[in-house]
Amino acid sequence: MKICLLSYRGNPYCGGQGIYVHYLSRALRDLGHEVEVMAGPPYPDLADGIRLHRLESLNLYETKNSVRSILSRLNDPINAYEVMAACTGAFAEPLTFSLRAYRRIKELLPGTRFDVIHDNQCLGYGLLLMKRLGIPVVATIHHPIPIDRQMALAQATNLRRKFLLRRWYAFCGMQSRVARRLTRVITVSQSSAGAIQQAHGVGKTQLRIVPNGIDADVFKRDDVPRQANSLVLVNSGEQSVKGVPYLFQALRQLRDGRGIKLTVVGSPLPDGQYLRLIKQYGIEDMVTFTGRVTTEELVRQYSIAEMCVVPSLYEGFGLPAAEAMSCELPVVSTTGGALPEVVGQDGEAGVLIPPAHPEALAAAVRKLLDDAALRQRMGQAGRTRIEREFTWQRAAQKTVEVYREVM
Repeated sequence: MKICLLSYRGNPYCGGQGIYVHYLSRALRDLGHEVEVMAGPPYPDLADGIRLHRLESLNLYETKNSVRSILSRLNDPINAYEVMAACTGAFAEPLTFSLRAYRRIKELLPGTRFDVIHDNQCLGYGLLLMKRLGIPVVATIHHPIPIDRQMALAQATNLRRKFLLRRWYAFCGMQSRVARRLTRVITVSQSSAGAIQQAHGVGKTQLRIVPNGIDADVFKRDDVPRQANSLVLVNSGEQSVKGVPYLFQALRQLRDGRGIKLTVVGSPLPDGQYLRLIKQYGIEDMVTFTGRVTTEELVRQYSIAEMCVVPSLYEGFGLPAAEAMSCELPVVSTTGGALPEVVGQDGEAGVLIPPAHPEALAAAVRKLLDDAALRQRMGQAGRTRIEREFTWQRAAQKTVEVYREVM
């Protein structure tokens, strides 16, 4: 079949969206389907044989374009709306991307007609316009963004911050209205399915669960020695749900003379929160940030650490946990969201603890650091679990089943 994948942000460094579109498009291609991807900036890295439609946006929150360059493009009503929305503090990207995608798909008709359109967490009103073209539309919701909004508001320290967050997350209402009008919604875990029903009002009969995959040929342990007392954390995506401050609190309790080191794959928050906490807790010598890294370097970090720590308050799936397991690295993970579905039972491939509990986090880290045999057994069990449960071929096959339902 001829498949159109939509991703309003496609770069792998934007979080799970970019990883999802890269691997799912490749796996669908390998099954013999013709796949085209429509994406906004930053654009995805795609495998050979997959056509990319670059849908330019103003990308106002990150652009380096001059004011004159932006003003010269305001004759396009979608661009004009994007500017007005940004002036009020709203995040218009999901809506404007969906409208640009609808316009491109309509322009391609009748010469190019897709059998199915698959949206990747955009859920803009443009999807409903695509349905009017007579093309089946499905969407993947990795986890409902209203959860991020709720946690961000709970962590806001003043009324101004709360007001700005409500403006930023105003698109959540649109996503709920669109999701309820789609025949099928794919999600990546049982936990996310329940959360989507509650947050978006999507009916249970609309939902199909298709877990993410892991490229086990890429995420496999390098032949390098583990560094003693070393922890790794992958810090990406929406920070309000990642629970990093609780890990910093746990590190303060782990200062016991053995020289524990935490490598954070990513950069400190632009607002300086992480650096302030690190200084406040006196753990400057324990924490290192890598900045943005390549996939090869990420695999090396998983390979040299003695454990991966996932302190998230909520995860719709938990790619870092799965990647670490694929690299034979034991995991200390919270039970937030879908993480137990990925890690498995407590004591199998890792240690599970309650979210927002630095004491339990510190105890779990000590337990693994003190038992090399346990770390090795959990690492091997994690690799086996990934190879058995989480492959992109399996994800693509189950996704095609959903396509056939809506067709």
